[in-house]
Amino acid sequence: MSWVLLRGLTRETRHWGGLPQQLAATGDAVITLDLPGNGAFCGQRSPPSVRAMALFAREQLRLQGVAPPYRLLAMSLGGMVAADWAQQFPGEVSALVLVNTSVRPFSPATDRLRPRNWLPLLRLAACWDDAAAAESIIHRLTCRHTDTLSQDLAVWQQIRRSAPVSAGNAWCQLWAAARFSAAPTAPACPVLLLSSAGDSLVHPRCSAALAREWRAAHRIHPWAGHDLPHDDAGWVCQQIEQWLAGN
Repeated sequence: MSWVLLRGLTRETRHWGGLPQQLAATGDAVITLDLPGNGAFCGQRSPPSVRAMALFAREQLRLQGVAPPYRLLAMSLGGMVAADWAQQFPGEVSALVLVNTSVRPFSPATDRLRPRNWLPLLRLAACWDDAAAAESIIHRLTCRHTDTLSQDLAVWQQIRRSAPVSAGNAWCQLWAAARFSAAPTAPACPVLLLSSAGDSLVHPRCSAALAREWRAAHRIHPWAGHDLPHDDAGWVCQQIEQWLAGN
């Protein structure tokens, strides 16, 4: 059984850090995919819909010769892609783990993107082409673990310079996320929601609302920020392992 990992808005496979290696230690194959406009596909135009992103990801696996069923682990925008994938193609997804994601119609816009972030996001847009300034803002918005701040910023700046996401693609991804609405019925596969009590970007109650509507398992990290895999990858893997053991 393969784990397929999907990152969020403007982020790519290298932003998972050490999590894929930790997850692979459980014995399952781990495949990291980039969404169109990010990472290996930074030269492509990001589609304006989550559905198109899901179809793109499915096609990448087909081209790699990786057959379903898959276990999907995804965060933020990637979580929307994974949720749509599981709902539209239920036979392809055997397990779904969503990290700090949010979907309509279960959460209001002010929870899905907390108003306190609107001004910092405008600053981010204004300095988008300045790798050092942009990544510093992103780190402040998404991370609570700061012991490795200088190393994180150095790596993230190098990623941005080697595979830059255009401002146009960033806006397309934001637009797709804002417009996405999940189907009313829960996915057919088991679902685990992971959220962070310290998430200042997306309100933690978005995951709680989704877990309630889908009657899904929900685990809450006590202090991590929006980028939970960065802040505590070990905790993420531990929760997944315990959840799978109970299913």
